[in-house]
Amino acid sequence: MMEQLDPAGAASRARARDAEREGPVTQPTVFAPGEDKLSESELRALSPQDVLWRHRSGPALSDALIMMVDDEMLNIEMTQAFLQEAGYRHFVYTDAPEFAVAMMRKEVPAVLLLDLSMPKVNGLDILATMRDDPVLRHVPVIVLTISTDPHVKLKALAMGAMDFLSKPVDPSELGLRIRNTLAASAYREYLGHHDALTGLPNKQRYRQQVVDVLAAADAAGNSGALLHVGVDALGRINDALGRTVGDQMLQRIAKRLASCVQTESGGELSSEKFEPALFRYDGDEFAIVVPYMEGVHTAAAFISKLLEDGAVSYHRHGAPEVFVTCSIGVSVFPADGMDADLLMRNAGMALRHAKQAGRHRYEFFSPRFNEVAQSRLDLSAELRHAIRRDEIDLLYEPRVDLTTGLVVAAQSLVRWKHGSGRVIQGDELMDLAGSSEMDVALAEWSFDQMRAHTKNWRGAGLVPVPTGIKVSMANMLPSDLGYLVNAAISAGMDPRTISLELQHVSALDSLPAKETAAMEALRQKGVRVALDRFGCVASIAHLRKLVCDEIKVDPSFVKDLEQDGTAQAMLLGIADVARRLRLSCVACSVDTPAQLAFLRRNAWDLGQGAVFGEPLPGLAFAAKWLTRSGKPQRLPFPDGVR
Repeated sequence: MMEQLDPAGAASRARARDAEREGPVTQPTVFAPGEDKLSESELRALSPQDVLWRHRSGPALSDALIMMVDDEMLNIEMTQAFLQEAGYRHFVYTDAPEFAVAMMRKEVPAVLLLDLSMPKVNGLDILATMRDDPVLRHVPVIVLTISTDPHVKLKALAMGAMDFLSKPVDPSELGLRIRNTLAASAYREYLGHHDALTGLPNKQRYRQQVVDVLAAADAAGNSGALLHVGVDALGRINDALGRTVGDQMLQRIAKRLASCVQTESGGELSSEKFEPALFRYDGDEFAIVVPYMEGVHTAAAFISKLLEDGAVSYHRHGAPEVFVTCSIGVSVFPADGMDADLLMRNAGMALRHAKQAGRHRYEFFSPRFNEVAQSRLDLSAELRHAIRRDEIDLLYEPRVDLTTGLVVAAQSLVRWKHGSGRVIQGDELMDLAGSSEMDVALAEWSFDQMRAHTKNWRGAGLVPVPTGIKVSMANMLPSDLGYLVNAAISAGMDPRTISLELQHVSALDSLPAKETAAMEALRQKGVRVALDRFGCVASIAHLRKLVCDEIKVDPSFVKDLEQDGTAQAMLLGIADVARRLRLSCVACSVDTPAQLAFLRRNAWDLGQGAVFGEPLPGLAFAAKWLTRSGKPQRLPFPDGVR
């Protein structure tokens, strides 16, 4: 498309024809005489089709819009002919510079060829206007002028011109300058819309794609989905093995996800206008736009395939093999909304719930996520202040040998009485701390409190019993935990009275050798390690990877055992596994005599819960359950329990 877009062109061409009749042109044109024609091989060297570069094809450069502003029509015609021969298809021009800015605002050029010495409006005026325009200021400008004044050249460059060529111009040089300028602009545009690490379209492109897909879906009346794919525990890999390894894992996952998405092109997840597309959304997160689906079941197989393909391993000589998995959050349109930002936020919220529920799984967004998320957000912010303001207490409850009734240990319990009157304690508080990255601070506070309580007990002549302390590993490495424990030991605590009850242990699935050694070093000092919430958050798979001394069964099993035969069978199965592995097994939340009777009938090891008494502050617990001799107190079982 070679066209003139200004009303003054006809007059200019007439002036040029009159000048030709009167005699030879004395003013230098854009090319020196004899240089307006190049050989075929020279033209081919300047052609955009021969630009082979990483991110943009030659044909795409050929389609770039080139604009020229020059008051001499002969210059424009010669340049137009030259560019057409070189392979550029889109050229617009004006020989009336007062219309130049309006033309550019109507259709922004990829590069502007600008003369400086023109009547009415000169090239410097145009540059000044472009510099003040938020869009035109980014248009590359190549100045073509007869002026040789270095001050003029510097002024043009200072006002934003990218290049400066004095007339007459060598056509080969002009062709190369245009080609290289277009290539550089295209690459800059690419970097602005693509992720440098994976080469995938970035978050900006993702949002635009969502807007476009939603508009098409609204017009067609069809459904679709946004999938946010998050890499599980990438931060731990970066901390343990270095960011280089983490980046390599991201690149591998990106390739596998891209292959999976590409197989759906033209399939049942494609709409008339759009195919499923993959984007790099954020640090450890990818996003996929599914433009069409007949129902949630349509995407189920695709989601399962993404989970499978998103699991990769890394093995370095002399180091253990590291496995990385992904989790997926899904928002569906129009059911979850038709606003791009809302749907993206909903998909991200669903992803966070998927990770909190155990990782390597997927979750669909539901409105209740909003309520839960807002509540957790408010509580997380307040928890930071609660620790500083001493609004949290560390209480203790007895742990009982169910065969003898002896109080053989204590269980610490973190309790927060919120200003609203709501009490947040135990596992609920640990989950809140883990999701808000307050778990490290809460663990440090718990150790400080337990150390002070133990010191008071010893000062009163009482013998402390082994005490379980809950520790979330969501944001903490074993080496960090080792630092806290060693500080407590250095302050006078007996390591044999410390029992670390580990929660959120999925974060420990891929640990380097030094971190595994840190946990084992604590056990060698006499510290006990327990796997908490077994059967729910922790599983048998974790027993194979984490050496421990004890398992604590998730409270849900004991809660349901009176009405649920399946819960009874599973509970007894867990006890059998523990015995075969020579591990202590603790039943948590034993709250009724019927639950206690069932456990005793089935020769259960240890139990704790409300049936043995409510949690007590440190001094009250010591007064009731600790002795000077160290001989454990015997707790009488409720009536009817044998």
